Amino acid sequence: MIISEAMVLAAGLGTRMRPITDTVPKPLVKIAGKAMIDYALDSLADAGVLRAVVNVHHHADLMERHLAAYSQLDILLSDERDALMNSGGGLAKGLKLLGRDPVFVMNADLFWIEEPSGELSNLRRLADFFDASTMDMALLCVPIENTTGHNGKNDFSLAHDGRLSRYRPGDANPVVYAGAIVLAPALLADAPADAFNLNIYFDRAIAAGRLFGLPLHGHWLTVGTPEAIGLAEEAIARLKVEA
Repeated sequence: MIISEAMVLAAGLGTRMRPITDTVPKPLVKIAGKAMIDYALDSLADAGVLRAVVNVHHHADLMERHLAAYSQLDILLSDERDALMNSGGGLAKGLKLLGRDPVFVMNADLFWIEEPSGELSNLRRLADFFDASTMDMALLCVPIENTTGHNGKNDFSLAHDGRLSRYRPGDANPVVYAGAIVLAPALLADAPADAFNLNIYFDRAIAAGRLFGLPLHGHWLTVGTPEAIGLAEEAIARLKVEA
């Protein structure tokens, strides 16, 4: 399945990245010479996405200028200058600018590298994996040993049939949520109009047996602090040499 629309969550304050984020929004912090959000946007464009909504709040003017110069996608802004909507509220608001077919949802500050050549990309695999008849959401997930910069905590347990449940110590097949989702916008038709966390919908889908996960191919990076920039760049350089 080709998915042509997406939402990128990019409105956070990036408080743990201070003092860098006192003057630059976190999605525009450069890792190996490239703004973090561009890793996500490039992945979407490579997967066949044509249009993406990006929500903005912190240093919104800088975000707007950067996104206006990005040429591979038609980018629409979901403006949260007046009030942050959190992950769920921001998604519900942004999806109103898109159609009703399945969409990708991505975090602007999480990305991956070293996808195997000659295979479908992670996003194309996730699109093919998603089945609206049995799934509310399909999440890209990664074993913690294939991550750099993560806090060491697992998010979910991945069953053999792909179903996800909240991780508990001792569970088999623990995974970290890799910041990419496929869902049908109708899922959030009943969403509240104010700010809320998307975890509400994760838990609702788990209770219904409709939250599924697909393992990521490659290496996943998260950059949450200034110190993590160096770790991410070291990982990128090391993996390029090993390849």
